[in-house]
Amino acid sequence: MAKAKAQVEIKSFGIYDQWDKDDKKLPKVQKFTTQVPAKVDIEFGFVINIKKAKGQKIRYCIYHPDIPDKKGNVMPPFDGEEYIRNNNWDFYLGDTIWLPIEDKVGEWRMTIEIDGNEIASKTFDVNLPELDGEIGFWKKRGF
Repeated sequence: MAKAKAQVEIKSFGIYDQWDKDDKKLPKVQKFTTQVPAKVDIEFGFVINIKKAKGQKIRYCIYHPDIPDKKGNVMPPFDGEEYIRNNNWDFYLGDTIWLPIEDKVGEWRMTIEIDGNEIASKTFDVNLPELDGEIGFWKKRGF
């Protein structure tokens, strides 16, 4: 008998509350957006819901701008695997910005796959606010 195809929905994306990976609760979205101000510890990403795929394995990957490591070499994309725990499963994929900020600016693409097939992706544009008006916009929102 053929496996039922997983049903996938992106539930939210953008800027989130700080996420504690040891907490069972996923972070809450603060702002739906793909435009992210480059600020230390800002949390951004997306939440997906997967149905009818319990026990299957997802592969996630975060492709970031060419961020150098401590030795000056470009860091590889961040990736990993996770088993789908139940038939109505929510999963958060996200990242934060750390010092120095300047090398974190650019496109951050986040993908999730099952069996080599991409089931969800989002691209975020991390940028330095350059205009006073834009800085004021983000500060009023607590960023």
